[in-house]
Amino acid sequence: MTGKNVKQNPWQRFHGPNLGYMMEQYERYKLDSDSVASELKELFQVWGSPEAEVQAGEETTASQSLLSYSEVMEKAVKAAKLLENIRAYGHLTAAVNPLESNQVENTFLNLGEYELTESDLEAIPSKVMWSDSPDDIQTGLQAAGRLQELYTNSLAYEFNHIPHKEERKWLNQAVESGAFSQPLSKEKKVKLLKRLTEVESFEQFLHRTFVGQKRFSIEGVDALVPMLDATIAEGVQHGARHVMVGMAHRGRLSVLAHVLEKPYSKIFSEFQHKPNKESAAENYGWTGDVKYHLGADKTFEEAGEVQAHITLANNPSHLEFVDPVVLGYTRAAQEDRGKAGYPKQDVTKSFGIIIHGDAAFPGEGIVAETLNLSQLNGYKTGGTLHIIANNQVGFTTNSYDSRSTKYASDLAKGYEIPIVHVNADDPEACLAAVKLAYEYRKRFNKDFLIDLVGYRRFGHNEMDDPAVTQPKIYSQIRNHPTVGKLYGQKLQLEKIITAAEIEKLQHDLEDKLKLEYETASRADQESEEIEVMIPKRIASGIPSTPTGVSFEKLREINSNLLKWPEGFNVYPKLSRILKRREGAFEENGKVDWAQAEALAFASILSEGTPIRLTGQDSERGTFAQRHLVLHDTNTDEIFSPLHALPQAKASFAIHNSPLSEGSVVGFEYGYNVFSPETLVLWEAQYGDFANTAQVIFDQFISAGRAKWGQKSGLVMLLPHGYEGQGPEHSSGRIERYLQLAAENNWTVANVTSAAQYFHILRRQSAVLGKEEVRPLVLMTPKSLLRNTLTSSPHTALSDDRFEVVLEQQGLGKEQDKVERLVLASGKMAIDLAAEIELNKEKADWLHIIRVEQLYPFPKYNIEAILQRYNNLKEVVWVQEEPKNMGAWNYIEAKLRDTAPNHVTVSYIGRPERSSPAGGNPTVHKKEQELILHKALVDRSKLDVHHKEEKSLINN
Repeated sequence: MTGKNVKQNPWQRFHGPNLGYMMEQYERYKLDSDSVASELKELFQVWGSPEAEVQAGEETTASQSLLSYSEVMEKAVKAAKLLENIRAYGHLTAAVNPLESNQVENTFLNLGEYELTESDLEAIPSKVMWSDSPDDIQTGLQAAGRLQELYTNSLAYEFNHIPHKEERKWLNQAVESGAFSQPLSKEKKVKLLKRLTEVESFEQFLHRTFVGQKRFSIEGVDALVPMLDATIAEGVQHGARHVMVGMAHRGRLSVLAHVLEKPYSKIFSEFQHKPNKESAAENYGWTGDVKYHLGADKTFEEAGEVQAHITLANNPSHLEFVDPVVLGYTRAAQEDRGKAGYPKQDVTKSFGIIIHGDAAFPGEGIVAETLNLSQLNGYKTGGTLHIIANNQVGFTTNSYDSRSTKYASDLAKGYEIPIVHVNADDPEACLAAVKLAYEYRKRFNKDFLIDLVGYRRFGHNEMDDPAVTQPKIYSQIRNHPTVGKLYGQKLQLEKIITAAEIEKLQHDLEDKLKLEYETASRADQESEEIEVMIPKRIASGIPSTPTGVSFEKLREINSNLLKWPEGFNVYPKLSRILKRREGAFEENGKVDWAQAEALAFASILSEGTPIRLTGQDSERGTFAQRHLVLHDTNTDEIFSPLHALPQAKASFAIHNSPLSEGSVVGFEYGYNVFSPETLVLWEAQYGDFANTAQVIFDQFISAGRAKWGQKSGLVMLLPHGYEGQGPEHSSGRIERYLQLAAENNWTVANVTSAAQYFHILRRQSAVLGKEEVRPLVLMTPKSLLRNTLTSSPHTALSDDRFEVVLEQQGLGKEQDKVERLVLASGKMAIDLAAEIELNKEKADWLHIIRVEQLYPFPKYNIEAILQRYNNLKEVVWVQEEPKNMGAWNYIEAKLRDTAPNHVTVSYIGRPERSSPAGGNPTVHKKEQELILHKALVDRSKLDVHHKEEKSLINN
């Protein structure tokens, strides 16, 4: 092949899609010459770029052998394209649906589409098309046949969306080498059959014994249990010490019974609605939950030593919302928090498995939010195995009603996750799928998704008749053999087991189930009524805890927080702001909100408690107040003083989160539950952003301990305050957390000073890991961050503890004259203080109380104050939120119960509204003036007050 010749250029023979393909390959060749087949590489080296049009009339010098070569190459290129399409589109015709007897026709695999015949393929050496083809594959026809067999069987693959060449190449080689689909030994096949029979026997026993009770059976995707067995065993063998599993209802009882080894007798007892004392203590809080929401733990032991823990997370009826919780567990299990700096992460120590529903995976946005966490520094866990338990139907909804894509798994493509579709009736293929998934995770530390395509044998919850809405498919399912029967028949044909041996196995399992049922029934008859009460230390609340830190220690910490490495260039304006903090510990020095927080964090770290803080802008702070991570103005390198703090004895993690509340709050909750000794904080960019994590608040954080006995000390920082900025970002919706408040389930606070913030954080740290721990919902300021009235003298950080109520300084001294007691919290209390200071009037008839902790309600503290004022006539609650929002609906009854009978209880604030705040700053200002005026006006000046109120309204 010598010299170019345009007229006989081989590109002349290409047109349409083939020319487009060659142009695409040439572009790849230019970027990386080794990324194309060696034959194409040679062609490009000689002929250069493919031409769309060829100039006519130029003389030719090429030999006839060159024409022959180009014709062969054209066929080879078409053949290579065929093989590439088998890899890319083989899944479209694969036999992955157990309810479809015939494979779907796929035009991508028809030779006629490529202008090829079988004789053409026979003439092409296999290595030209498939450079890594096995030695027993000699021709292109054999290559196409082998790849079609690999990519269109009961295992099908989608790897073409993976952008990383190394990963895509590894995945294809893994499939084509057959390394992950090796035949099982006789022993392993018998073991697999036994497992499938155990699952089937258990489910059928429940179906016969507890007729009409919900159980959300696994039948139709029974292979999920051996898949979990294999994955967990693989992980533990490679050093995992914790395996975290999350799933919804479908198949949960079988997973509990077989993977987590929860005794059948306990499950049967729960079906009889009389859980025994042992299981109550193990699984429940004081209110409990239904059996198909409960989690469990299992411990692997070897020679008396614990090797690994398997955890199935508790999960309510909100299906996929457990996903980020499981990832939080996993990350916490991977991290070593015992030293200063960021925690050291080892992704081999733990991994997560999440089982999804086929309707829920594309349908619930929390799935996309969770998938997005997979490669983010603050949240990645080294890869999660996702399995879609694909029943091909929702409650009563067909697939075409529940998603806009062909596959339930298509969402994962957007996150560059490899996808395998597998026929749930082929259990050996299912095991090959999880082996491939785990090896990929081990090699690349990334997520992997298996779409386990099966069916649902009964209705959604065994109480409804699915034939009403899916008559055709359920007539088919009724006659479809179970996977256990199908696999048993297969092993009989292979002469691995006999029909008599299978029958004995089934009888033995039936006898075991009957015995377990009788045990459960006897225990129920003998057991007394179980009454699980709220633990005493929870019922009594958080004790008043000393939280002050000595002046000398705080001054030393403060000095260290204001140091950064030599040559590190802090933004000049920021440097000046931070350096002002040096004066906080001088005489009459004051500490502002952000500095108090930094000192609280540093002192907590010095006591050996790790801290994790995340939120959308938490490194800097939404309001440019925090600056715990500094950026070099020249290099963009980062530095956190809390990582270099000499006093620190534990890690400090701070991460800017993605714009996602549901997944991040769930993740932090899971992290905290698994690592109860860590102070975990989530900060909303604005308090109302917590709306999009409402399921996590409702189902997990507020109720998890009562339902499941699951402790959490998670801190939620929700910026709150009315500044005339519009309906959004004014209200943190404090009323919602107060509505959920009961049984001392959490603390809800709206504090008014830097010192109070310092102390409540330290109080929260002091109870971590203890019985009295509970979450903290904390309304935090926006404009008040720099308000001098919220700054505290440094002495307040040393001498005090957190106070659930504070009295307004300078008021209430002449006790016999006080007729009105005004109560408020947060920004409203500061606005009242500012108004008092501005007017400088003698208000001896008035006293103001700041309710710093709203829940648990500080009844006795307020009662003690009330008893000092014998001439008190009214107690007024003042708030900035509308009357139907804020704390009023919660606090009214509590104030009436606390105040003496002769004292009236009333409300001052905005009227009831549908929107949390107005959008006109001028109107907002007038409203706020009116509220303050009504709260502070002397009762003896009511006529003047009413005239001024009318004037304000008219203006």
